[in-house]
Amino acid sequence: MTQAAERRRRTFSYGQRAEWIALLFLLSKGYRPLAWRFSAAGGEIDLIVARGRTVAFVEVKARSAMDDALVAIGAAKRRRFARAARAWLSRHPWTAGMTWRADAVFVAPRRWPRHVEAAFELEIA
Repeated sequence: MTQAAERRRRTFSYGQRAEWIALLFLLSKGYRPLAWRFSAAGGEIDLIVARGRTVAFVEVKARSAMDDALVAIGAAKRRRFARAARAWLSRHPWTAGMTWRADAVFVAPRRWPRHVEAAFELEIA
């Protein structure tokens, strides 16, 4: 395996672990999972969870330092994320009367995950 391929494999594995950590953390806060790794319209949403009348589309960011994770969601990522959220909502009309939100969970080694509700604007319209 080439060095680049090995690095991609490690990064992918690290991201998967971070998504599991984020999911367990959200479950402990009373959220229930609706989808994991939803991909559509050129975008991907790591987790889609619900609690009460709120559906949260969650971006999980894992970095070696929490501060690096906090700044890792750029404008292009937010646009792709919103496209995927619109696609998911169009397939689930039962969510029409609910509140929709773009959350983030930041994961770093030896730190508790950080859940940020409404981490960025979810441009649905």
